[in-house]
Amino acid sequence: MVSRSCANFLDLSSWDLLDFPHTPRTLPRVMTVPGIISDVDGDRGDLSSEVTTSSSGVSRQRKIIVANMLPLQSKRDAETGKWCFNWDEDSLQLQLKDGFSSETEFLYVGSLNVDIESSEQEEVSQKLLEDFNCVATFLSKELQEMFYFGFCKHQLWPLFHYMLPMFPDHGDRFDRRLWQAYVSANKIFSDRVMEVINPEDDYVWIQDYHLMVLPTFLRKRFNRIKLGFFLHSPFPSSEIYRTLPVRDEILRGLLNCDLIGFHTFDYARHFLSCCSRMLGLDYESKRGHIGLDYFGRTVYIKILPVGVHMGRLESVLSLDSTLAKTKEVQEQFKGKKLVLGIDDMDIFKGISLKLIAMEHLFETYWNLRGKVVLVQIVNPARSSGKDVEEAKRETYVTAKRINERYGTSDYKPIVLIDRLVPRAEKTAYYAAADCCLVNAVRDGMNLVPYKYIVCRQGTRNKALNDSSPRTSTLVVSEFIGCSPSLSGAIRVNPWDVDAVAEAVNSALKMSENEKQLRHEKHYNYISTHGVGYWAKSFMQDLERACRDHYSKRCWGIGFGLGFRVLSLSPSFRKLSVEHIVPIYRNKERRAIFLDYDGTLVPESSIAQDPSAEVVSVLKALCEDPKNTVFIVSGRGKESLSNWLSPCENLGIAAEHGYFIRWNSKGEWETCYSSTDTEWRSMVEPVMRSYMEATDGTSIEFKESALVWHHQDADPDFGSCQAKELLDHLESVLANEPVVVKRGQHIVEVKPQGVSKGLAAEKVIREMVESGNPPELVMCIGDDRSDEDMFESILSTITNPELLIQPEVYACTVGRKPSKAKYFLDDEADVLKLLRGLGDSSSSLKPTCHTQVAFESIV
Repeated sequence: MVSRSCANFLDLSSWDLLDFPHTPRTLPRVMTVPGIISDVDGDRGDLSSEVTTSSSGVSRQRKIIVANMLPLQSKRDAETGKWCFNWDEDSLQLQLKDGFSSETEFLYVGSLNVDIESSEQEEVSQKLLEDFNCVATFLSKELQEMFYFGFCKHQLWPLFHYMLPMFPDHGDRFDRRLWQAYVSANKIFSDRVMEVINPEDDYVWIQDYHLMVLPTFLRKRFNRIKLGFFLHSPFPSSEIYRTLPVRDEILRGLLNCDLIGFHTFDYARHFLSCCSRMLGLDYESKRGHIGLDYFGRTVYIKILPVGVHMGRLESVLSLDSTLAKTKEVQEQFKGKKLVLGIDDMDIFKGISLKLIAMEHLFETYWNLRGKVVLVQIVNPARSSGKDVEEAKRETYVTAKRINERYGTSDYKPIVLIDRLVPRAEKTAYYAAADCCLVNAVRDGMNLVPYKYIVCRQGTRNKALNDSSPRTSTLVVSEFIGCSPSLSGAIRVNPWDVDAVAEAVNSALKMSENEKQLRHEKHYNYISTHGVGYWAKSFMQDLERACRDHYSKRCWGIGFGLGFRVLSLSPSFRKLSVEHIVPIYRNKERRAIFLDYDGTLVPESSIAQDPSAEVVSVLKALCEDPKNTVFIVSGRGKESLSNWLSPCENLGIAAEHGYFIRWNSKGEWETCYSSTDTEWRSMVEPVMRSYMEATDGTSIEFKESALVWHHQDADPDFGSCQAKELLDHLESVLANEPVVVKRGQHIVEVKPQGVSKGLAAEKVIREMVESGNPPELVMCIGDDRSDEDMFESILSTITNPELLIQPEVYACTVGRKPSKAKYFLDDEADVLKLLRGLGDSSSSLKPTCHTQVAFESIV
């Protein structure tokens, strides 16, 4: 067994951390569990794994919001030299409070937008905690540069927006040191959360792609932490995401959450596809909620686009400065149709494509020249680099060309506003615009269309005339997150500039009645699905996802970023040699059932025959006359007979029990009629057609069954074809005496009543009827078919007709959800246990009890 100190050393060595100075402790240690003070500097593992909920009954259910940046604005006072802070009213983290009652306590963890000297950090920390309920994560300037501008903005951000670094000149190649900085920054965030969290009651909500491995750090310390994550950017398809060298670490980080949120179903579908293709995980819909089973934990997926803060927008609309600016804009563009674009300066917002589309508009519809103006507000770029500079240069060149070609001395078709635009001015443009054009080639959500709709609605006696009908027109890219929720918008492919030009023309000539109907539809949705609704809905689902946290036992397994929590029934425990051997010795009649693949022989082993050690262990068990030992496998009888021929007294149940032999001298027997095989002639052509249509699939021909395998096919296509094949066969074989079952990467057709469970039941019944009822039953297996065996044995021994009450040890291989109450880690663990049983067996006459049982039955 690895010592704790050694395990910790191995754990830390695999975190991929850079040697940056850690944030000094600036907050006092806090009470995390009644009566326990957590020492967050030490590595004490999970404090919450075996702790029950506080008996006091008082639950604060505080919400801890963790984001890259705190919802604060910071500046240094010129006179005192002290740092001053105030709330950033436009921050999503602050606005989401609207979804909860005023009594709900929020704690914010994140960085500041200014660099605080180390000598000032303690004072600032205390001020932020006391005045704003904020906990600052102080990253050194170098770490911040590598973490945010390096890995986040130059590697994750482009990749999540479908940009691959095919050439060094276009996109940064993966840099291991930047990844290490990302992990180090996430570790610092986790340290700060651990200083203030009460893991019994607090809910932690992590925001966006900057902190995707943070859940692993938190789950490692508190196995039952209540943890949610929301991704505000797109999640790319598996073909794009799989190019990331640290793809598994990030996926496992997200899977350490209880709930993962996405803006659209497409983003969620891509994430689920990555989990399936790269980690082999399956998902299913559970009462309307998508759930992934991850080592006994259900990780839920939520799909809900974020909204806007209606109160904040309407308050700005009500300002006198906004009203004055709106009138000024309306006067400036009087007699012209105003098309508005508001975008960040980056390569994904499609600004240059938008300008080219406007150029096509003026070329195609000459009557619009002099009557339409595009006002393009360019927000400051959030990142830097050659790509941003090229996008900016192309924007200016294109705008200049259009203005020179179609403009006059008193008319500019393209108005570029490339400066920091005050909120009131930006709101005025929203309110005055006839059409809003959002042309991003890829964007996570993009709330510009939502803000435009709200501003066009206006407020009473303010931005728009009360008596005028509320109208608006939207032309939006189909590649932005808000597009699915704007059913009244004209959706376009931003790369098709002709189609975009046509869409703008359609929007401008749309009738007033249609504009009004579309606007009302959008406004009704946006006004009822604001940021408060989004936050409340997410938190409700997070609470639902965490309901059974204390109904199971938790084990932390894995090193470094491969860490995950195994969550299983409290009665589920490891079967040790020390525990079973004394019981085994005291029993006079024992029945032992063993699976073959994945139990005695590794599932992935190329060599399918058993090792010499396996044969030796089985032989030792069979030579004990008190034992009845059976191999129960899906493999054919010929293969098993040849491989296990040295074990003369070993019983074999081949093809899931279709054929049974009590020892090597006995005859194969079956209780199933083999005369009715017409179904095989019906099944084979159907399976063959699916095999020919699905690359990587094959058919296995057994005497009792036909099996269609798709483990080597494309995961999504193979799974889809398997479902279709299952439906097809069930329809064809509706009146035949067979069952069609779908297993892991297989579709199998076999006679009714054939299963490992029935095979084990048959053996036990015959032992009872022969006068040798078992006093101990042991069953070990690793896959779904073995679960039938576990269930059947447990029901058989409780059958009052048999009048037996043996001790049962049903054991699954691998820590995973199972009907068995015991587990062993792997095949080596199985052999160790069986070797211990074999060594403890008494050396009596070599006649195995299986032989006695067989002779008495015959």
